[in-house]
Amino acid sequence: MRLLLLCPHFTPDLHAATGEVMTKLVEALARRNHQITVVTSLPWYQHHDVDPAWRGRPWRVERTAWGRVVRVWPFPTDKTNIAARAVGFGGLTSLVTAAALTQGRHDVVLGMSPPPFLGDAAWIAARRWRAPMVFNTQDIFPDVAIDLGALSNRRMVELAKRHERSLYRRADAVTVLSRDQADNVAAKLPADQRDKVVIIHNFVDLDRIEVVERENGYRRRHQLTGKTVVMYSGNVGLSQSFDLVRAAAVAWRHRPDVQFVINGEGAARPEVDRWAAELPNVTVADFAPRAEVSDVLGAADVHLILLKRGLARSSTPSKLYANLASGRAILASIDEGSEVATTMARAGAGLAVPPEAPDAFLSALASLLDDPVQRELMGKRGRSYVEEWLTPDQQAVRYEQVFERLVAGDPIDPSDPDRALQ
Repeated sequence: MRLLLLCPHFTPDLHAATGEVMTKLVEALARRNHQITVVTSLPWYQHHDVDPAWRGRPWRVERTAWGRVVRVWPFPTDKTNIAARAVGFGGLTSLVTAAALTQGRHDVVLGMSPPPFLGDAAWIAARRWRAPMVFNTQDIFPDVAIDLGALSNRRMVELAKRHERSLYRRADAVTVLSRDQADNVAAKLPADQRDKVVIIHNFVDLDRIEVVERENGYRRRHQLTGKTVVMYSGNVGLSQSFDLVRAAAVAWRHRPDVQFVINGEGAARPEVDRWAAELPNVTVADFAPRAEVSDVLGAADVHLILLKRGLARSSTPSKLYANLASGRAILASIDEGSEVATTMARAGAGLAVPPEAPDAFLSALASLLDDPVQRELMGKRGRSYVEEWLTPDQQAVRYEQVFERLVAGDPIDPSDPDRALQ
C-alpha cells in the first residue's frame, strides 16, 4: 500500500517520544514493503528551536528507500505558553496540510496527535484523495491540558472538546494506546461509531535499548559508582509528581548508598533544580546523547514512573516500554487499573501505587531497596515481556491489519490486543 503519515516529529528529532514511535513504525512498515510518505516538521524539539543544521528553508524533501520525507517549518514556541503553542500548531498544520495535498494519491492517510490539528490535515488530505483516514492518538487532548490546569478558559475548553469529538467522528479509525484511552474516546462517540476505536500499544526498539552492566560510563560520569540508584528518566514536565522524589530523598538522606537521579529536561526542570540543589542525594542531569540510552537506563536499580492523578485516561507514558526493556525494576505512581499498572502486573516487572500518595510510594520504594534479588527478577521479567509482545514489527502488523480492512471497506477489528496476554 501507499501510506501517507502526518506526524509532529521524525528522525532525527528523537528527543520527542512521538518521533521515536513514528520513526520505528515507518521502518517496520517499510520492511513489510509499503511505500510511505512522511510529512513532519523540521527537527526542533530538544531546544524548542529549529536545529541550526536545518535552518534556511521552510520546506525540505528527502528521498528514501521506502518513499520520502517532507519537512516543514514547525513554528517553535515555549511549551508553557498555551496560547502561543496553539498559534504555532495552527501554522504547522497549515504547512503540513499544504504539503500533504502535493504528495499525490495514497491508499491510507494517518494523522498523529498531539497536536490534534494534524487530524484535520489528515482528514483534508484523505478527502482530497478519497482515502480512509486513521487518527492516531498518543495523548488525548484537550483532556491532558484540562487536567493539568493549562487550559481553563470555559469557552476555549468547550471549543477544544467540540474539535476533539469532531475529529473522532470524521476518522475512519481511531487508534489509541490503552484500554483507558479507548474507553475515554469511545464515550465521546455515538454508539454506532464506537467500534472504530482500536487499541495498538506503543513499542520499544530492542536493538537500541540493551541490557547492560549497572557500573557503566553514565555512573562514572555522575559519581554513582557503588550506589543504589533510583532514577526518573524522561520528560521533566507538569504531568509528573516530582514531589514524591523530593519526599523520598528527604526520607533516605541518612543512607549514603542510595542516590536519586532525575535525568531529563522539560517545563518542570527549573523547579526540580531548585529543590534538588538542597539535597546532596539527588542528581539532576540533562538528556544524554541518544547513543548512550542503554547506559543511562541501565545505570538504574529502580526506575520511576510518576503520573499525576487522573491523567492515565488521557496519557500513557511511553517511558514504560523503555524502562521494561532496560531490564530494571519499576515503581509507578499511577492511577489504579491504568495501562501502566496492568502492564507491570502482567509482566511482574515492578510495583504500582496510587498517584500522589507519599506514604504508599515510600513504603513500596523501601521494599524494593531492601530486596535486590526481587529487583533483579522484576527486571528480567520486564525485558522478557517486551521481547515477546512489544516490538515495532509486531505492532506494525496491527496497524497494517487496520489499513487493509479500511481499504477493503470491511469493518475494522476493535478487539483488545491484551486478550492474548491474559
